[in-house]
Amino acid sequence: MTSSNHSLPNRRSVLKGAAALIALLSTTSLTGAAFAQVEERAEFAFDFEAFSARLQAMAAGPFQPLVATIPEAFKGLDYDTYRLIQFRPDHGKWADLDLGYQVQAFHLGWLYNEPVKLFEIEAGTARPLVFSAASFQYHDKAVGAAAEAEPFPGVAGFRVNHPINAPGVFDELMSFVGASYFRVLGRDNIYGLSARGAVVNSWVNLPEEFPRFTEFYLERPVAGQPLTLYAALDSASLTGAYRFIVTPASSSVQETVVDVTARLYFRSDIQELGVAPLTSMFLYAETNRAGFDDYRPQVHDSNGLLVERQGGEVMWRALNNAGDLGNSYFWEANPRAFGLYQRGRDFETYQDAEAHYERRPSARVEPVGDWGQGSIRLIEIPAKLEADDNIVAFWIPSEPALAGEAREFQYRMIWGNLDPAPEGIAYVAETRAGKGGVSGIAGQANLRKFVVDFKGGELDALPPGTPLDILANVSGGLLRNSTLSRNEANGVWRLVLDVEHDGTTTIEMKAYLIGLGRKLTETWLYQWRPSA
Repeated sequence: MTSSNHSLPNRRSVLKGAAALIALLSTTSLTGAAFAQVEERAEFAFDFEAFSARLQAMAAGPFQPLVATIPEAFKGLDYDTYRLIQFRPDHGKWADLDLGYQVQAFHLGWLYNEPVKLFEIEAGTARPLVFSAASFQYHDKAVGAAAEAEPFPGVAGFRVNHPINAPGVFDELMSFVGASYFRVLGRDNIYGLSARGAVVNSWVNLPEEFPRFTEFYLERPVAGQPLTLYAALDSASLTGAYRFIVTPASSSVQETVVDVTARLYFRSDIQELGVAPLTSMFLYAETNRAGFDDYRPQVHDSNGLLVERQGGEVMWRALNNAGDLGNSYFWEANPRAFGLYQRGRDFETYQDAEAHYERRPSARVEPVGDWGQGSIRLIEIPAKLEADDNIVAFWIPSEPALAGEAREFQYRMIWGNLDPAPEGIAYVAETRAGKGGVSGIAGQANLRKFVVDFKGGELDALPPGTPLDILANVSGGLLRNSTLSRNEANGVWRLVLDVEHDGTTTIEMKAYLIGLGRKLTETWLYQWRPSA
């Protein structure tokens, strides 16, 4: 049985992806004769080492940008006409085999104007995975007529379906479409944040470059086993050979795990290389909702960056959406993990019966091997609409990428609800902000209040009155007052900070709690910008 729960995204989810992709996709044209999605060779040997060598050889030559797109009949589609093209589930690859996985394609058109090549690997031999117009149902008659009249232009990407929510029901597990973007689901999740193959010069003093996955090779799976697939990355500055080993969520495991090997080969020097990048959306929450006239308490796919340091410290950087660009760099040596998390799994937190932000997955990146020194960069881009993917997080190696070099990065990605923090340590349940001072009394215009709720770990069992120490640091402002108390209404420990600011300087804050002779909470971090 095949489920179509995610096969036709609603306007909110598609527009969010559109905002990220609209600047990336080509609008050049080519005649229909070049559209056949067939490799010159009907079949050929494939292995990861030879594949990597080919990508490395490509990096030694000049970049050859794709000059192919699609006929006007498809390129001119808008959102409403594009969504009326639906993949026929019975045309999915492996749908007639008992392999536990099915592959369905995304049609070209609207924002997706660059075809990709798809292949299946069986016993070390690769063969094209070919789709046709017959693989799709065209509910718009004019588009259907154009599909019959034009040579089929290939596909924009693909999704993999697997029974992650109920036995025998093939729901979406992951998808690849647009540049190097991909998304993954755990059990009972719906699509939210995305990952990318690599980031090149994002929000620096150079135009950002968007590497693109051009070829995919999927190993024919074995029922009950992980799925392995490979991807070729190409851009003006680099090429890459990627391997993804996907272990799906199941009835007993909520998270989907993706083990990634990324071999990168550099055509030219890169000012800033981003490894294992994540992209998400944060519009507002309890820190900045005053700027949004909306009935929903919060709107976000992720609300914090979690960093687990080599020594074990866990840091939670609550996200922000201010009127200007936010940049944060966290210098690390071999971090245990970093990721964009969605905390708040109750419907009441969001009150959105369509978007269901409480079901959006978190994504955690765990480096494998020695990544050395570098930094985790968090970019917060001003956003007015929830269609905007405005949050980016990735690892930057300390040594810059230089032309002719090759580097390999291995990491594990875990997608799903994810526990808020490691067992035994309290986590930040919520961050709030508002005008400072005493409620009911006119306060100072230059005083801002920040409220941090800690929950879980040993804190939950501590009786009221237990002596705890506040360790708080404020840079760019003055900490005028701090208080800590247990909220009897919900059992959380509430830290309140009153911070004086000059109205122009960005303020960086850090706080955690100590008691019983040890640190009891993760480290709360926040950046407040005057435009917030």
